[in-house]
Amino acid sequence: MVSIKNLNQYLCAPGDTIQKVLERLNSTEYVFQLVVDSEGRLLGTLTDGDIRRALLSGLSLDNKVELSMHKNFLSGNEGDHEKNRHCLVDDKRLRTFLPILDDYGVVVEVLVRGPDTGISHALIMAGGFGKRLGEKTKNLPKPLLNVGGQPILEHVLKSLEAASVKNIFISVHYHGAKIKDFINDRNWKSKITIIEENTPLDTAGAIGNLPNLGGAPVLVINGDVISNVDLTALHDFHLRNELMATVAVAHHEVKIPFGVIRYGSDGIFSGIEEKPTVRNFVAAGIYYISSEIQSLVSREKSLDMPSLLNQSRELGMKIGIFPIHEYWTDVGHPRDLEEANDKLDNNLEQ
Repeated sequence: MVSIKNLNQYLCAPGDTIQKVLERLNSTEYVFQLVVDSEGRLLGTLTDGDIRRALLSGLSLDNKVELSMHKNFLSGNEGDHEKNRHCLVDDKRLRTFLPILDDYGVVVEVLVRGPDTGISHALIMAGGFGKRLGEKTKNLPKPLLNVGGQPILEHVLKSLEAASVKNIFISVHYHGAKIKDFINDRNWKSKITIIEENTPLDTAGAIGNLPNLGGAPVLVINGDVISNVDLTALHDFHLRNELMATVAVAHHEVKIPFGVIRYGSDGIFSGIEEKPTVRNFVAAGIYYISSEIQSLVSREKSLDMPSLLNQSRELGMKIGIFPIHEYWTDVGHPRDLEEANDKLDNNLEQ
């Protein structure tokens, strides 16, 4: 347990923008902020997960942070050391930190739990044919195409190693030998194990070929996804919400190049909207999957991720949505490859 008494970097005002507070979250050792009034009295707490839930509800990064803060927070009392320690360790409603308040509600200290072990296992789906990229993948698997001067797979592996993922599995099929050679030619921090698909297993089937992970969840990521999403925050979000699966999602916009007609059930014209933009969250190719859901996937059986998630939901399993506000791209088409090369350097440095 850690005690923080120098709190300046962890305090923000209710009128600060979500964007400003997010930047502070990303610059501190412990990922939380305390929203206080001008006298230092605690109004709410904020974590990365609170911000992502706010984005899901329709708020933007320009909104005030008071709209996304957690108001029903738990806190401890100054001087009540044993009770505070017990609350931090044993209360299942609690996050990873406990604000300590004086008699006036002013924050005087924050207690933080010891470090979490984080994500222990990841599976990279790298067995696809990459047909949409045409000639570019005729003699090379898509994960080995260069983006920003490095193979896509190298970007993925570096992001996993940056999140301290110790065990990484890579599922291969199409030009699998070239991926194995790529792995063997470099020194990696993580332990990397190649899993061969005898036949194509689609976007989730390789989960069934994983060894026993001892009940731990596994991060499943498509081999053509490049992102600087905070994987540690995804792990925390998954645990705090007691989820069976967490689906990372990204904003996707489609501008309709025509005027869209609005009309009633009687077929009578009610209006026209000129060239509207349709906005949705789309699956970002990053999933955190519990052992319970892993057990639903049979060995060497082709299965896509939507089917697995839909089946899990039908069985009553709790699945959460984790919106990505960081850089993200899926390299599925030639134009995606070109755009990723143009944008990667700037976005990953932010």
